[in-house]
Amino acid sequence: MISFFTMTQNNPNHKGFTLIELLVVIAILAILSVVVILTLNPSQLLKQSRDSQRVYDMSTFRKAITLYITDVGSPSIGSVNTCYGSSIATPGASGCGGRMTANTVVTTTAALAASTTGAGWIPINFASLSIGAPIGSLPLDPTNNATYFYSYATNASIQFEINANMESTRYSASGTNDMESNDGGNNATVYELGTNLTL
Repeated sequence: MISFFTMTQNNPNHKGFTLIELLVVIAILAILSVVVILTLNPSQLLKQSRDSQRVYDMSTFRKAITLYITDVGSPSIGSVNTCYGSSIATPGASGCGGRMTANTVVTTTAALAASTTGAGWIPINFASLSIGAPIGSLPLDPTNNATYFYSYATNASIQFEINANMESTRYSASGTNDMESNDGGNNATVYELGTNLTL
């Protein structure tokens, strides 16, 4: 009885892959992989993902603060001329990294940063709303360092502004979906939301 292996070994018409053919296929796959990586640019995709989170968080903040101001009789939303930052690192320049005109910069501690009782990085007691806190914890910037952090300021007229710095080439100033210079605020290098975008 002749095995299949023996038959294929003795068959002169049977062809296998040569070493050169295998190397050519591997080289083509490597080139395609590089093209796909360069096209997708995973670094920019990660930055865009963090920017999407920032946009969502800013919308959440605006709704929660507006609800607080509407619901609470005498709202306490922070000190005037103060910039509150979500990062435990102090921004490099005055006015919360040059974002706001506030004279004083207040940072937080890691343990208290997300608190919604007024001890968090935004000094608002969301738990005092008649319906309870609209958010379980204060969102923090996905990177949350001295460059990428959330900032908040208010004035005597109970108006507020919240900011985030976009990092992707798509959402930052002059990007394809520029959110920083097209938000209606007075700073073209940060994303601004709130009831007064000139704080």
